[in-house]
Amino acid sequence: MKIFVLAPKEDWICDRLVSEWYAAFPEFCTKNINDADVIWLLAGWCWNHLPIEILKNKKIIVTEHHIVPEKFTQQKYQNFMIRDQFVDCYHVPNEKTRSLLCQLTNKRIEVISYWYNDKLWYPIDKTKARKELGLPINDYYVGSFQRDTEGSDLKTPKLEKGPDLFCDYLIRNRSKIECTNKLHVLLGGWRRQYVEDRLKKAKISYTLFEKTSLDMIRLLYAACDLYVVSSRFEGGPQAIIEAAAMEVPIISTDVGIASTVLSDNCILNIKNDYYCPDDSDVNYALNKVQSLVIKSHGQKFIKLFVEIK
Repeated sequence: MKIFVLAPKEDWICDRLVSEWYAAFPEFCTKNINDADVIWLLAGWCWNHLPIEILKNKKIIVTEHHIVPEKFTQQKYQNFMIRDQFVDCYHVPNEKTRSLLCQLTNKRIEVISYWYNDKLWYPIDKTKARKELGLPINDYYVGSFQRDTEGSDLKTPKLEKGPDLFCDYLIRNRSKIECTNKLHVLLGGWRRQYVEDRLKKAKISYTLFEKTSLDMIRLLYAACDLYVVSSRFEGGPQAIIEAAAMEVPIISTDVGIASTVLSDNCILNIKNDYYCPDDSDVNYALNKVQSLVIKSHGQKFIKLFVEIK
Protein backbone atom coordinates (compact mmCIF):
# COMPACT_ATOMS: atom_id res chain seq x y z
CA MET A 1 0.00 0.00 0.00
CA LYS A 2 1.25 3.44 -0.96
CA ILE A 3 -0.08 6.79 0.26
CA PHE A 4 0.28 10.17 -1.41
CA VAL A 5 -0.25 13.13 0.93
CA LEU A 6 -1.13 16.44 -0.70
CA ALA A 7 0.70 19.40 0.86
CA PRO A 8 -0.94 22.83 0.54
CA LYS A 9 2.43 24.60 0.21
CA GLU A 10 1.32 27.48 2.42
CA ASP A 11 4.27 27.35 4.80
CA TRP A 12 1.98 26.52 7.71
CA ILE A 13 1.11 23.63 10.00
CA CYS A 14 -0.29 21.28 7.32
CA ASP A 15 2.96 21.43 5.35
CA ARG A 16 4.89 20.47 8.47
CA LEU A 17 2.54 17.57 9.17
CA VAL A 18 2.97 16.30 5.62
CA SER A 19 6.77 16.46 5.92
CA GLU A 20 6.69 14.65 9.27
CA TRP A 21 4.47 11.92 7.86
CA TYR A 22 6.76 11.24 4.91
CA ALA A 23 9.80 11.19 7.20
CA ALA A 24 8.21 8.83 9.74
CA PHE A 25 6.59 6.35 7.35
CA PRO A 26 8.61 6.25 4.09
CA GLU A 27 7.72 2.60 3.53
CA PHE A 28 4.05 3.53 3.12
CA CYS A 29 4.54 6.73 1.11
CA THR A 30 5.02 7.80 -2.45
CA LYS A 31 5.55 11.23 -3.97
CA ASN A 32 4.29 10.00 -7.32
CA ILE A 33 0.53 10.37 -7.16
CA ASN A 34 0.01 7.85 -9.94
CA ASP A 35 1.64 5.12 -7.83
CA ALA A 36 -0.58 5.79 -4.82
CA ASP A 37 -3.37 3.53 -3.63
CA VAL A 38 -4.68 6.20 -1.24
CA ILE A 39 -4.66 9.99 -1.64
CA TRP A 40 -4.71 11.79 1.69
CA LEU A 41 -5.89 15.39 1.42
CA LEU A 42 -4.50 16.63 4.72
CA ALA A 43 -5.41 20.09 3.45
CA GLY A 44 -8.89 19.30 2.23
CA TRP A 45 -9.42 22.73 0.72
CA CYS A 46 -6.78 21.90 -1.91
CA TRP A 47 -8.80 19.03 -3.40
CA ASN A 48 -9.34 20.88 -6.69
CA HIS A 49 -5.59 20.99 -7.25
CA LEU A 50 -5.85 17.37 -8.36
CA PRO A 51 -6.89 16.08 -11.80
CA ILE A 52 -10.46 14.83 -11.94
CA GLU A 53 -9.29 11.38 -13.08
CA ILE A 54 -7.20 11.02 -9.94
CA LEU A 55 -10.18 11.93 -7.77
CA LYS A 56 -12.36 9.43 -9.59
CA ASN A 57 -9.97 6.50 -9.66
CA LYS A 58 -8.09 6.66 -6.34
CA LYS A 59 -9.24 6.15 -2.78
CA ILE A 60 -9.61 9.65 -1.29
CA ILE A 61 -9.34 10.53 2.40
CA VAL A 62 -9.98 14.15 3.40
CA THR A 63 -8.99 15.70 6.72
CA GLU A 64 -11.58 18.19 7.93
CA HIS A 65 -9.73 20.04 10.67
CA HIS A 66 -12.58 22.17 11.95
CA ILE A 67 -15.79 23.79 10.76
CA VAL A 68 -16.81 27.33 11.66
CA PRO A 69 -20.62 27.42 11.25
CA GLU A 70 -20.72 31.21 10.91
CA LYS A 71 -18.34 31.02 7.94
CA PHE A 72 -19.90 28.01 6.26
CA THR A 73 -21.57 29.94 3.46
CA GLN A 74 -23.80 28.56 0.74
CA GLN A 75 -20.86 28.66 -1.65
CA LYS A 76 -18.73 26.67 0.77
CA TYR A 77 -21.55 24.17 1.13
CA GLN A 78 -21.80 23.77 -2.62
CA ASN A 79 -18.04 23.26 -2.91
CA PHE A 80 -18.19 20.74 -0.07
CA MET A 81 -20.88 18.74 -1.83
CA ILE A 82 -18.94 18.71 -5.10
CA ARG A 83 -15.86 17.39 -3.31
CA ASP A 84 -17.90 14.96 -1.22
CA GLN A 85 -18.77 12.84 -4.26
CA PHE A 86 -15.09 11.88 -4.60
CA VAL A 87 -14.41 11.23 -0.90
CA ASP A 88 -14.23 7.69 0.48
CA CYS A 89 -13.59 8.67 4.08
CA TYR A 90 -13.17 11.77 6.23
CA HIS A 91 -10.62 12.09 8.97
CA VAL A 92 -11.26 14.57 11.79
CA PRO A 93 -9.02 15.28 14.81
CA ASN A 94 -11.77 15.60 17.41
CA GLU A 95 -15.35 14.70 18.24
CA LYS A 96 -16.59 18.27 17.96
CA THR A 97 -15.63 18.41 14.28
CA ARG A 98 -17.17 14.97 13.73
CA SER A 99 -20.51 16.08 15.18
CA LEU A 100 -20.65 19.02 12.75
CA LEU A 101 -19.39 17.03 9.76
CA CYS A 102 -21.92 14.22 10.15
CA GLN A 103 -24.64 16.80 9.48
CA LEU A 104 -23.15 17.36 6.02
CA THR A 105 -22.24 13.90 4.75
CA ASN A 106 -23.12 10.22 5.04
CA LYS A 107 -19.54 9.18 4.28
CA ARG A 108 -17.41 7.39 6.86
CA ILE A 109 -15.83 9.70 9.46
CA GLU A 110 -12.87 8.60 11.59
CA VAL A 111 -11.70 10.54 14.65
CA ILE A 112 -7.93 10.42 15.13
CA SER A 113 -6.15 13.27 16.89
CA TYR A 114 -2.95 14.83 15.60
CA TRP A 115 0.45 13.44 16.50
CA TYR A 116 3.60 15.20 17.62
CA ASN A 117 7.24 14.79 16.74
CA ASP A 118 9.07 13.93 19.95
CA LYS A 119 12.38 14.87 18.33
CA LEU A 120 11.15 18.48 18.22
CA TRP A 121 8.88 18.93 21.20
CA TYR A 122 10.58 18.18 24.51
CA PRO A 123 11.34 20.27 27.63
CA ILE A 124 13.94 23.03 27.41
CA ASP A 125 15.29 24.97 30.37
CA LYS A 126 13.24 28.15 30.85
CA THR A 127 16.11 30.39 31.90
CA LYS A 128 18.29 29.21 29.03
CA ALA A 129 15.49 29.86 26.54
CA ARG A 130 14.93 33.41 27.82
CA LYS A 131 18.63 34.17 27.59
CA GLU A 132 18.81 32.88 24.02
CA LEU A 133 15.79 35.00 23.09
CA GLY A 134 17.27 38.07 24.77
CA LEU A 135 14.34 38.38 27.18
CA PRO A 136 14.44 39.65 30.78
CA ILE A 137 14.67 36.62 33.03
CA ASN A 138 12.11 37.60 35.67
CA ASP A 139 9.06 38.74 33.68
CA TYR A 140 5.90 36.61 33.53
CA TYR A 141 5.56 35.39 29.94
CA VAL A 142 2.27 34.42 28.32
CA GLY A 143 2.49 32.84 24.87
CA SER A 144 0.26 32.76 21.80
CA PHE A 145 1.63 31.48 18.49
CA GLN A 146 -0.99 31.54 15.76
CA ARG A 147 -2.51 33.82 13.15
CA ASP A 148 -5.66 35.47 14.43
CA THR A 149 -6.34 38.50 12.23
CA GLU A 150 -8.35 38.19 9.03
CA GLY A 151 -6.19 38.50 5.92
CA SER A 152 -8.80 40.58 4.11
CA ASP A 153 -7.98 43.77 6.01
CA LEU A 154 -5.32 42.84 8.61
CA LYS A 155 -7.30 44.43 11.43
CA THR A 156 -10.48 42.37 11.88
CA PRO A 157 -10.14 39.61 14.49
CA LYS A 158 -10.40 36.03 13.27
CA LEU A 159 -13.05 35.23 15.84
CA GLU A 160 -12.78 31.44 15.66
CA LYS A 161 -9.25 31.85 17.05
CA GLY A 162 -10.52 34.03 19.90
CA PRO A 163 -7.98 36.88 19.84
CA ASP A 164 -10.58 39.11 21.48
CA LEU A 165 -11.00 36.59 24.30
CA PHE A 166 -7.22 36.30 24.66
CA CYS A 167 -6.81 40.04 25.06
CA ASP A 168 -9.83 40.34 27.35
CA TYR A 169 -8.41 37.58 29.57
CA LEU A 170 -5.04 39.27 29.94
CA ILE A 171 -6.50 42.73 30.54
CA ARG A 172 -9.08 41.48 33.06
CA ASN A 173 -6.58 39.38 35.01
CA ARG A 174 -3.52 41.56 34.68
CA SER A 175 -3.44 42.44 38.37
CA LYS A 176 -3.56 38.75 39.35
CA ILE A 177 -0.78 37.89 36.91
CA GLU A 178 1.41 40.81 37.92
CA CYS A 179 1.20 40.10 41.64
CA THR A 180 4.43 38.16 41.10
CA ASN A 181 6.15 39.53 37.97
CA LYS A 182 5.54 41.95 35.13
CA LEU A 183 3.33 40.57 32.36
CA HIS A 184 4.95 40.23 28.94
CA VAL A 185 3.24 38.57 25.97
CA LEU A 186 5.14 36.47 23.44
CA LEU A 187 3.46 36.46 20.04
CA GLY A 188 4.46 34.02 17.31
CA GLY A 189 3.15 33.51 13.80
CA TRP A 190 1.84 36.12 11.44
CA ARG A 191 -1.29 38.26 11.06
CA ARG A 192 -1.19 39.26 14.73
CA GLN A 193 -2.23 42.88 14.09
CA TYR A 194 -5.47 42.73 16.09
CA VAL A 195 -3.74 41.44 19.23
CA GLU A 196 -0.87 43.89 18.83
CA ASP A 197 -3.29 46.79 18.67
CA ARG A 198 -5.21 45.63 21.76
CA LEU A 199 -2.03 45.10 23.77
CA LYS A 200 -0.67 48.51 22.80
CA LYS A 201 -3.88 50.20 23.92
CA ALA A 202 -3.80 48.31 27.21
CA LYS A 203 -0.11 49.16 27.65
CA ILE A 204 0.81 45.49 28.00
CA SER A 205 4.32 44.81 26.78
CA TYR A 206 4.82 42.18 24.11
CA THR A 207 7.35 40.86 21.63
CA LEU A 208 6.37 39.61 18.17
CA PHE A 209 8.39 36.84 16.52
CA GLU A 210 6.85 36.85 13.06
CA LYS A 211 7.19 33.89 10.66
CA THR A 212 9.99 32.50 12.76
CA SER A 213 11.73 29.11 12.62
CA LEU A 214 10.65 25.98 14.48
CA ASP A 215 13.77 26.23 16.62
CA MET A 216 12.70 29.72 17.66
CA ILE A 217 9.14 28.55 18.36
CA ARG A 218 10.54 25.86 20.64
CA LEU A 219 12.45 28.51 22.59
CA LEU A 220 9.33 30.65 22.79
CA TYR A 221 7.34 27.78 24.28
CA ALA A 222 10.13 27.07 26.75
CA ALA A 223 10.23 30.73 27.83
CA CYS A 224 6.53 30.75 28.72
CA ASP A 225 5.06 30.71 32.19
CA LEU A 226 1.68 30.16 30.55
CA TYR A 227 0.32 29.38 27.10
CA VAL A 228 -3.26 30.42 26.35
CA VAL A 229 -5.61 28.87 23.78
CA SER A 230 -8.65 31.13 23.56
CA SER A 231 -10.24 29.73 20.38
CA ARG A 232 -13.92 29.21 19.72
CA PHE A 233 -13.29 26.49 17.09
CA GLU A 234 -10.22 24.32 16.55
CA GLY A 235 -9.03 21.13 14.97
CA GLY A 236 -6.27 20.66 17.54
CA PRO A 237 -4.82 23.06 18.09
CA GLN A 238 -1.34 21.63 17.73
CA ALA A 239 -0.19 24.11 20.38
CA ILE A 240 -1.94 22.04 23.06
CA ILE A 241 0.10 18.97 22.17
CA GLU A 242 3.35 20.87 21.72
CA ALA A 243 3.06 22.85 24.94
CA ALA A 244 2.11 19.72 26.88
CA ALA A 245 5.09 17.79 25.48
CA MET A 246 7.40 20.67 26.46
CA GLU A 247 5.94 20.80 29.99
CA VAL A 248 4.61 24.33 29.49
CA PRO A 249 1.59 25.29 31.66
CA ILE A 250 -1.41 25.76 29.37
CA ILE A 251 -5.05 26.78 29.67
CA SER A 252 -7.65 26.47 26.94
CA THR A 253 -11.24 26.95 26.05
CA ASP A 254 -13.13 23.68 25.51
CA VAL A 255 -12.20 23.30 21.86
CA GLY A 256 -10.65 20.64 19.65
CA ILE A 257 -8.62 18.08 21.57
CA ALA A 258 -8.32 20.15 24.76
CA SER A 259 -10.49 17.82 26.84
CA THR A 260 -8.49 14.75 25.79
CA VAL A 261 -5.12 16.26 26.80
CA LEU A 262 -5.64 18.83 29.56
CA SER A 263 -6.91 18.39 33.11
CA ASP A 264 -10.38 19.72 33.83
CA ASN A 265 -8.79 22.57 35.80
CA CYS A 266 -7.10 23.90 32.69
CA ILE A 267 -10.23 24.05 30.50
CA LEU A 268 -11.81 27.42 31.13
CA ASN A 269 -14.75 29.57 30.29
CA ILE A 270 -12.22 32.20 29.41
CA LYS A 271 -14.75 35.04 29.56
CA ASN A 272 -15.18 34.61 33.30
CA ASP A 273 -12.68 32.16 34.77
CA TYR A 274 -9.08 32.49 35.86
CA TYR A 275 -6.66 29.67 36.58
CA CYS A 276 -2.92 29.23 36.94
CA PRO A 277 -1.86 25.63 36.18
CA ASP A 278 0.30 23.88 38.76
CA ASP A 279 2.79 21.03 38.46
CA SER A 280 0.08 18.38 38.66
CA ASP A 281 -1.70 19.92 35.65
CA VAL A 282 1.55 20.02 33.69
CA ASN A 283 2.31 16.38 34.51
CA TYR A 284 -1.24 15.34 33.62
CA ALA A 285 -0.97 16.84 30.14
CA LEU A 286 2.54 15.45 29.64
CA ASN A 287 1.33 11.94 30.43
CA LYS A 288 -1.64 12.29 28.10
CA VAL A 289 0.44 13.26 25.06
CA GLN A 290 2.87 10.36 25.39
CA SER A 291 0.46 8.24 23.35
CA LEU A 292 0.55 10.81 20.52
CA VAL A 293 4.20 10.37 19.52
CA ILE A 294 4.19 10.06 15.73
CA LYS A 295 5.75 6.61 15.31
CA SER A 296 3.20 4.97 17.61
CA HIS A 297 0.17 7.18 17.09
CA GLY A 298 0.67 7.12 13.32
CA GLN A 299 -0.26 3.43 13.32
CA LYS A 300 -3.90 4.49 13.73
CA PHE A 301 -3.68 6.31 10.42
CA ILE A 302 -1.98 3.33 8.77
CA LYS A 303 -4.81 1.08 9.97
CA LEU A 304 -7.35 3.46 8.47
CA PHE A 305 -5.55 3.61 5.12
CA VAL A 306 -5.38 -0.19 4.95
CA GLU A 307 -9.11 -0.44 5.60
CA ILE A 308 -9.91 2.16 2.94
CA LYS A 309 -7.63 0.58 0.34
